[in-house]
Amino acid sequence: MPLTEEQLAEIEAERRETRPTLRATARGMEARLYTAHPVLDHGFVRVIDYMGDDAAICQAARVSYGKGTKSVSNDEGLIRYLMRHWHSTPFEMCEVKFHVKLPVFVARQWIRHRTANVNEYSARYSILDREFYIPAPDALAAQSTVNNQGRGELLEGEEAARVLDILKTDAARAYDNYEAMLSQEGQKGLARELARMNLPANIYTQWYWKTDLHNLFHFLRLRADVHAQYEIRVYAQLMCEIVADWVPLAYAAFADYRMGGVNLSATAMDCIRRMLKGETVTQETSGMSKGEWREFEGVLK
Repeated sequence: MPLTEEQLAEIEAERRETRPTLRATARGMEARLYTAHPVLDHGFVRVIDYMGDDAAICQAARVSYGKGTKSVSNDEGLIRYLMRHWHSTPFEMCEVKFHVKLPVFVARQWIRHRTANVNEYSARYSILDREFYIPAPDALAAQSTVNNQGRGELLEGEEAARVLDILKTDAARAYDNYEAMLSQEGQKGLARELARMNLPANIYTQWYWKTDLHNLFHFLRLRADVHAQYEIRVYAQLMCEIVADWVPLAYAAFADYRMGGVNLSATAMDCIRRMLKGETVTQETSGMSKGEWREFEGVLK
């Protein structure tokens, strides 16, 4: 179950209660509040709180009060200008706090983004649930032969079944031993902070993760990218949908300039200019390494 009965009851109570406010709200984000969106087999993402909207970005850029006299089209143009020219501070005026349930190995990738405030569920004080990430068959893949960080062909048939059996058996055995080491009737048991070290990296943890929009965009640009690991990418893709509801103008600019755009080196730009003049450019004449050239060809295609 992604959420416990207690968490569900708490969420329902929060959703039933309305509070008058004078602060800026975003209709799309209000609809997202207190809703747990499932990810993977036991994970979820839910919005706990947020601050600001598209207008807040423009207000910060103009240092103005309220909505001012500018039209929506002017706000859109300003936001696109800010995004296009890498002006980051106006986007820092918006903040969001997520509650995320995720496998530990995904959390260890995620925490590398050090520009957020994080509070994680403590296995020193509490006992972790018996919940493990077990990949779906279409997520079981061999090591890539061209990318040391990536996946290659899908595992099939007996090999896929063998790997799934190992994952399930090892997770169950590790948790059984974890429980057996804890304090129980007739034995002192091992301290929780020590017993947890025997658990595998696919067990689920939870945290509150709060960040501003500028740093959230940086996270999404890297983790929602097609080259990111699948297990963190599905979280990022869901968060993209949430951000699009929250700040639609800012997200549209982000999707255009960051997610849909590319950054080219001076060498790559020189190759494009030569190609436009009709010259045949190859990797050997480009001035790029084989890896750079392969990525450049991917951009052109």
